[in-house]
Amino acid sequence: MKIQLALDRLSREECLQLIKQTEESIDWIEVGTGVIKEYGMSIVKEIKNLYPKKIVVADMKTCDAGKFEAVQAFESGADITTVMAFSADKTITDTLEVAKQYGKRIMVDLLGVTEQNRISELEKLGVDLVSLHFGKDMQQEGEMHIDLFLLLEKNSSFEVAVAGGINLDSLPNILARNPTTVIVGSAITKAENSIEVAKKMKGMMEEYEVNH
Repeated sequence: MKIQLALDRLSREECLQLIKQTEESIDWIEVGTGVIKEYGMSIVKEIKNLYPKKIVVADMKTCDAGKFEAVQAFESGADITTVMAFSADKTITDTLEVAKQYGKRIMVDLLGVTEQNRISELEKLGVDLVSLHFGKDMQQEGEMHIDLFLLLEKNSSFEVAVAGGINLDSLPNILARNPTTVIVGSAITKAENSIEVAKKMKGMMEEYEVNH
């Protein structure tokens, strides 16, 4: 089980400082959509150059121009780029084709998807990595809905990353669903002691894997 540090609504300096502080506890580094909009692809390139052994996720949230945006991400050093599940099938297949050419991966963001039919369609398109995403605006209305996992009950072939206000208190409920990757943002990035929180979360994940 991996921990993905989501860097969003942060300055370049804050991003670099947080990665340095939590490097030993995190597996994947997500350059958030807001950070990419602020600094462009140069920050993706900079982070990959500084941490070549880490998996770098460019959270592009692509919903059109799939081929172009996937090339942008991979040419900048991203190992994974994100595409929205509600995109046209052609957009998704184009990004998957580019990923294949570069030896990289596509993560399909299920934000807004409520029908299992769409999950089946994604599987047929060749998608193998998805993220269950409880959006930032939705988080203001309450805790993450475990119901989200019901979408994937019949499609256990996916690698699943899960995001949405996950913190030390909610992590045990998430671990019980056995995702392959847990995406953590503000619980670490806004913490008084980011190093300690990242260590605790990674420790909880490792302990869960040993005991299950």
